Amino acid sequence: MKIVVCIKQVPDTKGGVKFNPDGTLDRGAMLTIMNPDDKAGLEAALRLKDKYGAEVTVITMGLPKAEDVLREAMAMGADKGILVTDRVLGGADTWATSQTLAGAIRNLEYDLIITGRQAIDGDTAQVGPQISEHLGIPVISYAQKIEIEGDSVIVERQYDDRYHVLKAKMPCLITALAELNEPRYMTPGGIFDAVQAEITVWGRANLVDVDDSNLGLKGSPTQIAKASDKVRKGAGEKVNLDPTESVDYIVGKLKEKHVI
Repeated sequence: MKIVVCIKQVPDTKGGVKFNPDGTLDRGAMLTIMNPDDKAGLEAALRLKDKYGAEVTVITMGLPKAEDVLREAMAMGADKGILVTDRVLGGADTWATSQTLAGAIRNLEYDLIITGRQAIDGDTAQVGPQISEHLGIPVISYAQKIEIEGDSVIVERQYDDRYHVLKAKMPCLITALAELNEPRYMTPGGIFDAVQAEITVWGRANLVDVDDSNLGLKGSPTQIAKASDKVRKGAGEKVNLDPTESVDYIVGKLKEKHVI
């Protein structure tokens, strides 16, 4: 079985975020981590590898420094790493990103593609399903449990206060929740091997069946109107009242704001 895991290097928001003049994130100037949902998807792939036997390939689109997140994934147990990087791909929204990743994945053999539900720097949950649409394969989103049965995958899909059990023939794409599992740590041996491993680097020329009009900032139908760091809150209103007056005051404010 061959599994492709899409991972993303995202800003570590604890260190603050920075923006370019066009409103896009200045990814080169920020501390980064592996996107949590993607790490859960990687762990799911590694558990399938442990249980059923599989080759796990991790792929990411980003700046050259995104190689770091691939090596982290390989130190956890992934077999191969592919970095898709090119200046023409910069500033991509979800549409252009999914077109790029689908174009790269068309070079690979796969039974299962796993992505995170969403990235913490965008929170759209669109890229995974869009990749499946471009590739013409079924998608099961919000996975909280994954099993393999013959040539099919069985997934518990989170849904409000319950879950659905869905079965699909492979090849299939699954989007994983961060709550799916507890990702394993890198091992010392894995770290050593990952540092020595060769990362495959692809650019625009390696993308299959993708038009230039669907790539990068120019190929992104979503445009950023305004971007900013954390919005600072005002000091608020402070009052000194006894308990009874406080209740009346709070209820009055809620009514004033049409909350109740």
